[in-house]
Amino acid sequence: MPSVTKRAPTGAAVLQPHVTAAISEAVLDELASSGYGRLSMEAVAKRAGVGKSALYRRWPSKQDMVIAVLAELSVPAAEVPQTGSLRADLRAMLQAVHDWLTHHRIAAILPDLIAEGGRNSALSDAIAIGVGQPRRDIASVTLTRAVERGELPADLNVDVALDVLAGPIYWRLVVRRAPVDEAYLDELTEFLLRSLG
Repeated sequence: MPSVTKRAPTGAAVLQPHVTAAISEAVLDELASSGYGRLSMEAVAKRAGVGKSALYRRWPSKQDMVIAVLAELSVPAAEVPQTGSLRADLRAMLQAVHDWLTHHRIAAILPDLIAEGGRNSALSDAIAIGVGQPRRDIASVTLTRAVERGELPADLNVDVALDVLAGPIYWRLVVRRAPVDEAYLDELTEFLLRSLG
Protein backbone atom coordinates (compact mmCIF):
# COMPACT_ATOMS: atom_id res chain seq x y z
CA MET A 1 0.00 0.00 0.00
CA PRO A 2 1.56 3.35 -1.03
CA SER A 3 2.34 5.84 1.71
CA VAL A 4 0.19 8.95 1.79
CA THR A 5 1.76 12.27 2.60
CA LYS A 6 -0.55 14.40 4.68
CA ARG A 7 -0.92 17.99 3.60
CA ALA A 8 -0.89 20.76 6.15
CA PRO A 9 -4.40 22.01 6.76
CA THR A 10 -5.37 25.14 4.91
CA GLY A 11 -7.46 27.96 6.25
CA ALA A 12 -6.18 30.06 9.10
CA ALA A 13 -2.74 31.47 8.42
CA VAL A 14 0.08 30.78 10.83
CA LEU A 15 1.13 34.06 12.41
CA GLN A 16 4.87 34.38 12.11
CA PRO A 17 6.45 35.99 15.18
CA HIS A 18 9.03 37.97 13.18
CA VAL A 19 6.25 39.53 11.10
CA THR A 20 4.27 40.40 14.24
CA ALA A 21 7.42 41.97 15.72
CA ALA A 22 7.99 44.04 12.56
CA ILE A 23 4.38 45.22 12.62
CA SER A 24 4.63 46.13 16.31
CA GLU A 25 7.74 48.22 15.63
CA ALA A 26 5.95 49.91 12.75
CA VAL A 27 2.93 50.70 14.94
CA LEU A 28 5.15 52.35 17.55
CA ASP A 29 7.07 54.29 14.88
CA GLU A 30 3.85 55.50 13.26
CA LEU A 31 2.35 56.49 16.62
CA ALA A 32 5.47 58.48 17.43
CA SER A 33 5.66 60.21 14.06
CA SER A 34 1.99 60.69 13.13
CA GLY A 35 -0.03 60.31 16.32
CA TYR A 36 -3.05 58.10 16.86
CA GLY A 37 -5.49 60.26 14.91
CA ARG A 38 -3.48 60.13 11.68
CA LEU A 39 -2.18 56.59 12.09
CA SER A 40 -3.53 54.29 9.36
CA MET A 41 -3.38 50.58 8.75
CA GLU A 42 -1.94 51.34 5.29
CA ALA A 43 0.96 53.35 6.74
CA VAL A 44 1.74 50.67 9.33
CA ALA A 45 1.68 47.93 6.69
CA LYS A 46 3.94 49.94 4.39
CA ARG A 47 6.42 50.68 7.17
CA ALA A 48 6.46 47.02 8.25
CA GLY A 49 6.85 45.81 4.66
CA VAL A 50 3.72 43.67 4.75
CA GLY A 51 0.26 43.73 3.23
CA LYS A 52 -2.70 45.14 5.17
CA SER A 53 -4.08 41.62 5.44
CA ALA A 54 -1.18 40.72 7.76
CA LEU A 55 -2.46 43.36 10.18
CA TYR A 56 -6.09 42.31 9.95
CA ARG A 57 -5.14 38.67 10.56
CA ARG A 58 -3.84 39.83 13.94
CA TRP A 59 -6.20 42.62 14.97
CA PRO A 60 -9.70 43.57 13.78
CA SER A 61 -9.13 47.33 14.00
CA LYS A 62 -6.59 50.12 14.39
CA GLN A 63 -7.58 50.58 18.03
CA ASP A 64 -7.18 46.89 18.85
CA MET A 65 -3.78 46.87 17.13
CA VAL A 66 -2.53 49.93 19.03
CA ILE A 67 -3.76 48.68 22.41
CA ALA A 68 -2.19 45.23 21.89
CA VAL A 69 1.16 46.71 20.88
CA LEU A 70 1.16 49.20 23.76
CA ALA A 71 0.23 46.48 26.25
CA GLU A 72 3.05 44.27 25.00
CA LEU A 73 5.51 47.09 25.65
CA SER A 74 3.97 48.54 28.81
CA VAL A 75 2.57 45.76 30.96
CA PRO A 76 5.81 43.77 31.47
CA ALA A 77 7.52 47.06 32.39
CA ALA A 78 5.41 47.16 35.58
CA GLU A 79 6.95 43.94 36.88
CA VAL A 80 9.44 44.47 39.71
CA PRO A 81 11.31 41.94 41.85
CA GLN A 82 9.68 41.32 45.23
CA THR A 83 12.29 42.22 47.84
CA GLY A 84 10.30 41.50 50.99
CA SER A 85 10.87 45.08 52.17
CA LEU A 86 8.30 47.81 51.62
CA ARG A 87 10.97 50.50 51.26
CA ALA A 88 12.87 48.54 48.60
CA ASP A 89 9.64 47.49 46.86
CA LEU A 90 8.39 51.08 46.70
CA ARG A 91 11.72 52.29 45.36
CA ALA A 92 11.67 49.58 42.67
CA MET A 93 8.08 50.47 41.74
CA LEU A 94 8.94 54.16 41.43
CA GLN A 95 11.94 53.29 39.28
CA ALA A 96 9.72 51.13 37.06
CA VAL A 97 7.22 53.99 36.60
CA HIS A 98 10.07 56.38 35.82
CA ASP A 99 11.68 53.98 33.34
CA TRP A 100 8.34 53.40 31.59
CA LEU A 101 7.52 57.10 31.29
CA THR A 102 11.01 57.93 30.02
CA HIS A 103 11.21 55.00 27.59
CA HIS A 104 11.82 56.65 24.22
CA ARG A 105 8.72 55.06 22.70
CA ILE A 106 6.35 55.86 25.57
CA ALA A 107 7.69 59.40 26.00
CA ALA A 108 6.98 60.08 22.33
CA ILE A 109 3.55 58.41 22.26
CA LEU A 110 1.88 58.99 25.63
CA PRO A 111 1.10 62.73 25.43
CA ASP A 112 -0.68 62.26 22.10
CA LEU A 113 -2.63 59.25 23.35
CA ILE A 114 -3.77 61.14 26.44
CA ALA A 115 -4.92 64.06 24.27
CA GLU A 116 -6.64 61.69 21.83
CA GLY A 117 -8.28 59.85 24.72
CA GLY A 118 -9.84 63.15 25.80
CA ARG A 119 -11.62 63.29 22.45
CA ASN A 120 -12.22 59.57 22.02
CA SER A 121 -13.77 57.86 25.03
CA ALA A 122 -13.63 54.42 23.37
CA LEU A 123 -9.86 54.76 22.99
CA SER A 124 -9.49 56.06 26.55
CA ASP A 125 -11.50 53.13 27.91
CA ALA A 126 -9.51 50.64 25.83
CA ILE A 127 -6.19 52.02 27.10
CA ALA A 128 -7.45 51.89 30.69
CA ILE A 129 -8.60 48.28 30.29
CA GLY A 130 -5.78 46.95 28.11
CA VAL A 131 -2.77 48.84 29.50
CA GLY A 132 -3.58 50.74 32.67
CA GLN A 133 -5.46 48.08 34.61
CA PRO A 134 -2.97 45.25 33.98
CA ARG A 135 -0.15 47.55 35.15
CA ARG A 136 -2.15 48.46 38.27
CA ASP A 137 -2.95 44.78 38.93
CA ILE A 138 0.77 43.98 38.94
CA ALA A 139 1.59 46.87 41.27
CA SER A 140 -1.29 46.07 43.62
CA VAL A 141 0.26 42.68 44.37
CA THR A 142 3.29 44.43 45.88
CA LEU A 143 1.13 46.62 48.12
CA THR A 144 -1.07 43.69 49.14
CA ARG A 145 2.01 41.71 50.19
CA ALA A 146 3.17 44.65 52.29
CA VAL A 147 -0.24 44.69 53.99
CA GLU A 148 0.07 40.96 54.67
CA ARG A 149 3.53 41.52 56.21
CA GLY A 150 2.11 44.22 58.46
CA GLU A 151 4.14 47.00 56.80
CA LEU A 152 1.01 48.78 55.59
CA PRO A 153 -2.36 49.16 57.32
CA ALA A 154 -4.94 46.45 56.75
CA ASP A 155 -7.47 49.05 55.59
CA LEU A 156 -5.14 50.55 52.97
CA ASN A 157 -7.03 51.84 49.95
CA VAL A 158 -4.84 50.19 47.31
CA ASP A 159 -6.51 52.06 44.46
CA VAL A 160 -5.67 55.45 45.96
CA ALA A 161 -2.19 54.26 46.95
CA LEU A 162 -1.45 53.30 43.34
CA ASP A 163 -2.49 56.78 42.20
CA VAL A 164 -0.22 58.32 44.82
CA LEU A 165 2.69 56.15 43.67
CA ALA A 166 2.55 56.99 39.97
CA GLY A 167 1.08 60.49 40.14
CA PRO A 168 4.11 62.48 41.32
CA ILE A 169 6.44 61.04 38.70
CA TYR A 170 3.93 61.54 35.91
CA TRP A 171 3.23 65.10 37.03
CA ARG A 172 6.92 65.94 37.31
CA LEU A 173 8.01 64.36 34.01
CA VAL A 174 5.05 64.88 31.71
CA VAL A 175 3.31 67.98 33.02
CA ARG A 176 6.12 70.01 34.62
CA ARG A 177 8.87 68.64 32.34
CA ALA A 178 11.16 68.64 35.37
CA PRO A 179 14.01 66.15 35.86
CA VAL A 180 13.61 63.04 37.95
CA ASP A 181 16.90 61.77 39.33
CA GLU A 182 17.92 59.13 41.85
CA ALA A 183 17.76 61.62 44.73
CA TYR A 184 14.19 62.57 43.82
CA LEU A 185 13.11 58.92 43.68
CA ASP A 186 14.80 58.23 47.03
CA GLU A 187 13.07 61.23 48.62
CA LEU A 188 9.73 60.24 47.11
CA THR A 189 10.16 56.72 48.50
CA GLU A 190 10.61 58.10 52.01
CA PHE A 191 7.65 60.45 51.57
CA LEU A 192 5.44 57.57 50.44
CA LEU A 193 6.53 55.39 53.33
CA ARG A 194 5.35 58.07 55.73
CA SER A 195 2.16 58.76 53.75
CA LEU A 196 1.03 55.17 53.24
CA GLY A 197 1.93 53.90 56.69
